[in-house]
Amino acid sequence: MTAEETAVAPTRRRAYGQLALTFAVLAAAGWLARRHWPVLETGALRLAVADQGWLLVAATAAAATWVCSALALQGAVLRPLPPRRLVAAQFAASAANQLLPAGLGTGAVNLRFLMRCGMSAGRSATALAVKATAGGLTRAALIAVLAAACPGVLKLPRLAAGWPALAGAGAAVSVLLTAVLWPRCRRAMALVLTDIRTIHARPHRAAALWGGSLGFAVLHALVLIAVTRAVALPLAPPLVALLYFAASSAAALLPTPGGLGSLDAALALALTAGGAPGVGAASAVLGYRLLTVWLPLLPGLLVLAVLVRRKAL
Repeated sequence: MTAEETAVAPTRRRAYGQLALTFAVLAAAGWLARRHWPVLETGALRLAVADQGWLLVAATAAAATWVCSALALQGAVLRPLPPRRLVAAQFAASAANQLLPAGLGTGAVNLRFLMRCGMSAGRSATALAVKATAGGLTRAALIAVLAAACPGVLKLPRLAAGWPALAGAGAAVSVLLTAVLWPRCRRAMALVLTDIRTIHARPHRAAALWGGSLGFAVLHALVLIAVTRAVALPLAPPLVALLYFAASSAAALLPTPGGLGSLDAALALALTAGGAPGVGAASAVLGYRLLTVWLPLLPGLLVLAVLVRRKAL
């Protein structure tokens, strides 16, 4: 076996493992959809007669998420990026994200876009890491604020006899992974921290990074809030936002393309646990996914093809 084949083999095994996990999650989602098909069908009918005004608000919020994503990426980069192509790249990246698991589609499109703008591969990857870090911290802060505003919603299960042992095993695995991966990640983390310090030395870039990250997260929650209003779900907007952030964070642990299956199930479960009837929760999830995934998918792929043809990607 050649050196090149030796280097490619681990990557190929990881890809096969991730693909197998994706298929397993999609199969489970299909089984659940088949089992609860009457609820989904009734939910779709309820969405068809929903309030059009609130659906328009949701659609507007969904479209604005691409602008916020572009703003956050510009904030993570010191050099100015072409605004129109930047927004178009975010629209195309959202479509590509539905085809590859774990955000690989978005990352690949943005990495290629930054490299076409004259940045090196290493600097482009670091900029994406800065953007992802800001997005994760923003989401965590929003969860903390909303959890304080809605006490008792995110309840931890009571400790049973096996919970301490399970927690200890989880902590041991975390420590082991940190010890193994830290030498490899230390240099990358140093580069990310250096870029973060450089960005915060320029207030307008820092404002774009954090403002775009905050707007992106809030607008996605607003899409779900507006859809729940459209189908007349009796849930307070702060509660819906908290349930959305909790469900989407949990769904991120299962790397399916665009969160297909994992996010749908997590959102439906969260809304039902929050007090929504099953049919209403199904309507809200269908409406959210329709506006954020299915309707923009074909136009996004067309924009992606145009950007590739014009060598903007």
